[in-house]
Amino acid sequence: MSLQLDHVGLKLGQDVIIDDVTLTFERGTMNVLLGPTLSGKTTLMRLMAGLDKPSTGAITVDGVNVGGVPVRKRSVAMVYQQFVNYPSLTVYENIASPLRVAGLPKAEIENRVREASRVLRLDPYLARLPAQLSGGQQQRTAIARALVKHADLVLLDEPLANLDYKLREELREELPKLFAATGTILVYATTEPAEALLLGGTTATLWQGRVTQIGSTPAVYRRPANIDAARVFSDPPLNEMAVTLQGGEAILPDGRRMSAHALLPGLPDGSYRIGFRVEDASLGQPSSNRDVFGGKVAVTEISGSESFVHLDVGFAVWVSLVLGVHDWQPGAAAEISIDPRRLFVFDTVGTLVRAPESFAARPLTAMA
Repeated sequence: MSLQLDHVGLKLGQDVIIDDVTLTFERGTMNVLLGPTLSGKTTLMRLMAGLDKPSTGAITVDGVNVGGVPVRKRSVAMVYQQFVNYPSLTVYENIASPLRVAGLPKAEIENRVREASRVLRLDPYLARLPAQLSGGQQQRTAIARALVKHADLVLLDEPLANLDYKLREELREELPKLFAATGTILVYATTEPAEALLLGGTTATLWQGRVTQIGSTPAVYRRPANIDAARVFSDPPLNEMAVTLQGGEAILPDGRRMSAHALLPGLPDGSYRIGFRVEDASLGQPSSNRDVFGGKVAVTEISGSESFVHLDVGFAVWVSLVLGVHDWQPGAAAEISIDPRRLFVFDTVGTLVRAPESFAARPLTAMA
């Protein structure tokens, strides 16, 4: 099976919800839709499922337009972040319900339900009603119901958000394998870049209803084609700065000048926007080093064994990842140094000019 979206768009009144999306998904593949809230992920999935109709373009399966095919006649399973279960049915019957509707033999239904319940740790709860379950258990029931259908297309819309950390990690590894074994097309929506990297496969980045890039997940992460894709694939947000190259100097937003050769070697004069991820920004105490950006701490987020320190450098608030638990107080003076070898460089329309791996090792030198 091959699912193709050909220049698909959706408008509600004058509002463009999905903007000219072209995508192709093949049988047995893992596909991730990565984007922030309201970027169009759920709407795109609803279009694939046939729950909504596109305003423009076509959706085809193996070359056949399925625009007029009712949802019930499509081999599709969809799981939302907000789980949906039948309240009057036990967990077993919830999972088995699509198989009973399809008229499968009793033995086949039993085998599929038992296998799904084993994988999703639901064996102890099969006789319970949904009201007797936790939110995470109910979500697993909804995922199991999608799994047993062996559908050609499975759409998972942030399905692990309500689960505890350990189970979430296990299922991120297991789900792609399980659905791939059935030959299904798996499309998984998430807001989390880390989750996309763990799932692997192919990732399409979405920004304001547009697909900004599609490719193998590691490749999109390492070399975003444009600044929107880089922003989508950076959490915390990408640190950014506008730079103008002129006569061998790099002019920064605050009027500061640096060596253009050191900061952006080999680029012609003009305007650029550079970006760098939090792990590529080094935070330290104030010093006399002129190759750094000084500022004041805005807030510190402590996450397990890491700390994210937000530093107001005047023309922007940058974030630095610091290993360990650190108590940087708001208003405290600090400085960020950046490695020119780790910069993404974009032109004035946001197209990638240079990715970090293309930089040669050169010192960053400030000028008066």
